[in-house]
Amino acid sequence: MLFSPKPMHIPDGFLGFPVSLLFWFISIVVIGIALRKTSKQLGEREIPLMGVLAAAIFAGQMLNFSVTGGTSGHLLGAALATILMGPWAAVLIMTSVVSVQAILFQDGGIIALGSNLFNMAVVGVFVSSAVFSLVKKLFKNERTGLFIGGGLAAWTSIFIASLSCALQLALSGTSPANLAVPAMGAIHALIGIGEAVITVGALSFIYAARKDLLKPDIAQEGQSKSVLIGGGLLTLILIVLSPLASSHPDGLEWVAEQKGFLENARGSLYSLIPDYVMPGISNEAVATIIAATIGAAIVFVIGFGVARAQKKSAQ
Repeated sequence: MLFSPKPMHIPDGFLGFPVSLLFWFISIVVIGIALRKTSKQLGEREIPLMGVLAAAIFAGQMLNFSVTGGTSGHLLGAALATILMGPWAAVLIMTSVVSVQAILFQDGGIIALGSNLFNMAVVGVFVSSAVFSLVKKLFKNERTGLFIGGGLAAWTSIFIASLSCALQLALSGTSPANLAVPAMGAIHALIGIGEAVITVGALSFIYAARKDLLKPDIAQEGQSKSVLIGGGLLTLILIVLSPLASSHPDGLEWVAEQKGFLENARGSLYSLIPDYVMPGISNEAVATIIAATIGAAIVFVIGFGVARAQKKSAQ
């Protein structure tokens, strides 16, 4: 049976306007710093990789996986982006993904977008960076440090981002902290296991096929072309699989239903490609694949374009 991916991010109505405004401000400041930092750090290797990673993470996020109790989770990708690109470039990658999801697919509210960016592009990235760096220092064996560090970074990024979301709900008066924090933490501790497995699997594949991508100081002739081809094929596979996403509610939606604030969600003021299903196409699987292709292409162009622009500004 085919399912369509479900919207997964904080909708408008869950957070108070002052809270949304605060996290818009914080996110804009961090994104501005990331733009300045990456202009000095990006090399020829990072330009195609940034676009490909953004597209692959977008496509990967569409594949909700079932967890327990009728809930689902999905890839965040912050840890993978951080390990491959560093935290500042990862902030820009996650920003492009989350922004396109909100603006084009109505996944997460526009007013709440600053909070979603904070949770996924800021908290998810810098928690991943801190955990991965710490674990790498504890293990002298490169391979062991990579896989254990990657898995722990992925799990922690999901768990801490969920607690950040719970605190935003509490600050907004939507759900008390003593209810929102344990509920969000418990379900996302399970979802984080899926994130860890996917991240370690991706790192294992990269380690076997293109170990140089894990070492920014190593450049190889023809690298950019192979990154584009390999990343493009992976993204295409994820897109084709996207109609198989679990139809169960994600962690936040499940908590909102359990704690009685799901009805606070407000619909979008406009509709472009809602619920990741292309309008006007009767076959839902085909409509989902077309929507995913459009989204991945846009995210790739944004990621690649930002990287190219940042590289030129530094010259």
